Amino acid sequence: MAMTLRLSDDEADALRRRAELENRSMQDVARTAVRDYIERTSKRDLVDRVLDSELPRYAEALRRLGE
Repeated sequence: MAMTLRLSDDEADALRRRAELENRSMQDVARTAVRDYIERTSKRDLVDRVLDSELPRYAEALRRLGE
């Protein structure tokens, strides 16, 4: 799927510099950043869901351990 990504001048300059340093295209660097973001936030969402469902079960034990 094609899309247009609008960046500020500063963002575009930073992306261009990073791509040049890595000898990669700006598109490749941006796509990698999107994949990394999705992976990171997906893991965080999973951990949050597990904690939301499991922590209440151990709330009393955790409270007593904190005393």
